[in-house]
Amino acid sequence: MRLLHDGETDAVANQAAMIHSRFQLTGLIAMTIQTHTPADIPAKNSKATTTNPTATLDADAPALNSPALNKGKDGRGATTVADGGVAKIAGIAIQEIPGVHALGGGAARAIGNLREKVGQKDLTQGVSVEVGQTQVAVDVTLVVEYPHPLQEVADNARDAVYNAIEDLVGMEVTEVNITITDIHVPSEDADTDDDNREPRVA
Repeated sequence: MRLLHDGETDAVANQAAMIHSRFQLTGLIAMTIQTHTPADIPAKNSKATTTNPTATLDADAPALNSPALNKGKDGRGATTVADGGVAKIAGIAIQEIPGVHALGGGAARAIGNLREKVGQKDLTQGVSVEVGQTQVAVDVTLVVEYPHPLQEVADNARDAVYNAIEDLVGMEVTEVNITITDIHVPSEDADTDDDNREPRVA
């Protein structure tokens, strides 16, 4: 075994230090790579979560609770009331108000008279409704008997429509617009009867 001189000892020590530094540098690089590698994993997981079919189903789940698919308060089925049914209820309620002679304008009343002669009375004459999911708006056209106060007759007719629809249909009435197109004077009927009466003498 050969003994090393002082110069050779320093050279060996320098080589050992260089090798040690290289190992430290390699370990630092490995640690750096390992530190950055887990950061890529959540990104992949997030992409996998986005394309997960279960996530798509969860996103579509609130659509099942939309009002259009509501099956009634107790879940046994939905109830839909047609515009004609609501209009008929309003028309019946208004005809019972004192001072209301007829519903509808001149043309509507003429058609209504023809229908009555064949036994088909139109209870929705002069009444138009707009029915939503939970609310109803009503427009009424009527003729008032003279000498009933117009505002009083209109207010009573409006109250009757509100009560009838809310009680019988179960929907909220937002507004009832009433248009008075004419005043009926009882003497007009008497004049018409005189014109149609046959002469009693030749």
